[in-house]
Amino acid sequence: MQTLANIVQARLGRIPTVVQEQYKPREDGSTMKALAWFGADDVRVIDAPVPDITEPDDVVVQVTGTTICGSDLHLYHGEILALQKGDILGHEVFMGKVDRVGPNVRNLKLGFFGYSHFTGGFPGGQAEYVRVPFGEVNLLPIPDDVPDEKALYLSDVLPTSYHSVVDTGVEEGDTVGVWGLGPIGQCVARWAKIKGARRVICIDKTPARLALAESGGFEVLDFSKEKDIPKKIHEIVPEGLDVAIDCSTFHAPKTLLHKILKMLMLETDVPEVVNEMIVSSRKMGRCGLIAAYAGFTNYFNIGALMEKGVRLIGNGQAPVHKYWEEILNEYIRQGKFDPRFMITHRVPLEDMAELYVAFDKKVGDVMKVFVETNFSSPPSEGFPKTTRVDDWRD
Repeated sequence: MQTLANIVQARLGRIPTVVQEQYKPREDGSTMKALAWFGADDVRVIDAPVPDITEPDDVVVQVTGTTICGSDLHLYHGEILALQKGDILGHEVFMGKVDRVGPNVRNLKLGFFGYSHFTGGFPGGQAEYVRVPFGEVNLLPIPDDVPDEKALYLSDVLPTSYHSVVDTGVEEGDTVGVWGLGPIGQCVARWAKIKGARRVICIDKTPARLALAESGGFEVLDFSKEKDIPKKIHEIVPEGLDVAIDCSTFHAPKTLLHKILKMLMLETDVPEVVNEMIVSSRKMGRCGLIAAYAGFTNYFNIGALMEKGVRLIGNGQAPVHKYWEEILNEYIRQGKFDPRFMITHRVPLEDMAELYVAFDKKVGDVMKVFVETNFSSPPSEGFPKTTRVDDWRD
């Protein structure tokens, strides 16, 4: 599929973009470690050219921390089309020191700490250096009193989860259901509580994730034991949920029917969680989708959606810039939200290829990982120490 997609793309031709995607290498020929894609389930740490200033608004960041997220796995498995061999991955986040600035950059100086969010064909953040187009817009300076481990997740997981709660409209006194207890779901539960939810009910099947949610004071349901989630929810919340938020995944069907449909390529996404949320919600309730859906599905319960008057809200790609200063200054710096609960491991960049395999299989109950480079500071107090991925299996 990747080969066919690239052939079609080449045939259609390129659409001119405002910003050049590929960076200019440094003239001295210096190289860096970076994680690159070479095919489905085939990623490798390679030596790649260090980026230089390519356009006047560029900033080059020397990376002191990066990470991996569930959306990276869609690339890893080749589920997102038009990847090319050698593409540097890392769509989510990195942070580090400003290393070089373009002539149009006025407000960022060498040595400033900042972080950025990447997507869309640019070499990503799982590397020792990253070129950031429009650096003054796409970099957020980080104060000295915020450790790297807290700042790093100001990228996708914190604003994405916060956005889903705000966009779906969690209000004071609401009863909220959260499907999927990866990092996004765990954060959604905590943001919902901060926004005044009276009850938060979390649904998953992974024991460690259920236990983490329970330790945060949330009610939990194990869908491997409770086969009819809407029925169970109506037993404990007779009137139904005010808000339901899908933080799960589009590519993990629960039922035989959708496993067959996926295998036969008759659908790209499965509607099971969305259907459960609609049935579990009260009339005129609200259902938000922050899970990464990509295409088409069958057997969507459109009748229940209409008859109950449920508002189905696609939260979309999170507007990170809208929230990052608010989350940093009003929640993280004030001690109202501490992301350390979800950071389970810290590994060196050299282990990045092995990390993809372990992250995909949830080895060692991995959730969020701080990936260090040769430029990273030592682990901050209270955060995981550096380990090697191969040791997680012991």
